[in-house]
Amino acid sequence: METTRSESVAGAPTGRRVSVFADDALGRHDAVGLADAIRRREVSPAEVLAATRDRLAAAAELNALVGPAFETPVAGRAAGPFGDVPTLLKDNSDLAGVPTGQGSEIVRASPASAHGPVARELLRMGMTIVAKSTLPEFGLSASTEFPTRPPTRNPWHTGYSSGASSGGSAALVAAGAVTLAHATDGGGSIRIPAACCGLVGLKPSRGRFVLPTVEKMLPVPIVADGVVTRSVRDTARFWAEADRHSSRSLRPIGSVTGPSARRLRVGLVLSSLAGNGIDDPTRRAAEDAAALVESLGHRVEPIDRLPIDAGFPDDFVRYWSFLAFALQHSTPRAPGTTLRDFDPLTVGLADRFRRDAWRLPAVIRRLRRAAADYATMFASVDVVLSPVTGQATPPLGYLSPRVPFDLLLERLTDVAAFTPLHNVVGAPAISLPLGPPSPAPLGMMFSARQGDDRTLLELAFELERAAPWAGLGGSGRAADRRVDPRGGTGTRPTSEY
Repeated sequence: METTRSESVAGAPTGRRVSVFADDALGRHDAVGLADAIRRREVSPAEVLAATRDRLAAAAELNALVGPAFETPVAGRAAGPFGDVPTLLKDNSDLAGVPTGQGSEIVRASPASAHGPVARELLRMGMTIVAKSTLPEFGLSASTEFPTRPPTRNPWHTGYSSGASSGGSAALVAAGAVTLAHATDGGGSIRIPAACCGLVGLKPSRGRFVLPTVEKMLPVPIVADGVVTRSVRDTARFWAEADRHSSRSLRPIGSVTGPSARRLRVGLVLSSLAGNGIDDPTRRAAEDAAALVESLGHRVEPIDRLPIDAGFPDDFVRYWSFLAFALQHSTPRAPGTTLRDFDPLTVGLADRFRRDAWRLPAVIRRLRRAAADYATMFASVDVVLSPVTGQATPPLGYLSPRVPFDLLLERLTDVAAFTPLHNVVGAPAISLPLGPPSPAPLGMMFSARQGDDRTLLELAFELERAAPWAGLGGSGRAADRRVDPRGGTGTRPTSEY
């Protein structure tokens, strides 16, 4: 296990790189590899659990766990595809006997009386839940930061954000404490932390992970559950298993184990729906990703404007504000606290909704219509490539809840510029770590028509093989040689995930 210091450059924050990979029972396995090693009895579940506890302790400075690791982990079905593989449950999902804090400093969290649907599904797959991971209050922000508690830190550089809302899960998977972890996505909360931490994060098609959650009762059900992982095969294996319980109206994903021979028409989007530009590092990374895709024989064509109503960004913020208001008023608070004691972002959004509440019926109608508009795009393309975020991974403090609300909202909508559309229309989108990993990673997003998750996984396998991304676990060999799509050759560290 190692921790290295990274000094400030040109005003950037100082910080440390935190990698807890070690020569232990976890090694540098991904989840599939670890499950196979356990099944072959190369390592025992007890050894794996002990190594996980050690690594979580070594990663304590990331502030990514809610409390300590459980004294008695919750073990799943050992015969499952991820039998005895340790994992984390995000603290917005119930686990019997454990409080669900929703990332809040004032929620009155009582121990859950039963496992929630997500926990039951992870346990059915065989995973062992060893702890809960952090999120900002109610998952409303794009950075896992709090009004008074220390923030969750990015293991690539502890001065930077790990993203949100699944920032705790992403930080600990990237650092090497666990191989995969639960994540949720209501506006980018799987994809943004995956991008910030150099991971793979698939937001699935709506209905792909059928669970009786409260989100199904929303007028526009935007929230999806999933995982963040270090390898495409972990994500593919997870969704092959989860797909057994998916909507019968969706085309099954099936077992995806590698690229497809099919060449795709890929649309390249470099402007957000709000018409905002993207910063230079993000643009260069997107153009490099497009060149790589084209070098593999796919056809890339620019899309100047998505066929979505220009008012979509404002409508999403109004709906987001409605959710904050509903959560603020429906969540039990600790004694002696008031509605004004919630996270300032929650309070600001709820106040904004009060002023605009009369607009909600029309907002819902327009958001529901967006799915039909989105579908028209796929008459001419198979997949859309865009950045995950409108800006490179921000330093801690940039999206702090202590930033004045109007400025924070402006920054959040600039960062989460590309992701909310897929939540509203129910389409799949995957973040891949194709940007440079320094000082903190930067992700690229591929999205497809509703139900076409398989195409994204096949393309992800192809890109992972063509340009293996670096990981904090390093590589067992020197940097692999790879073709630079802009001409010439370059080197890129690879990892044995």
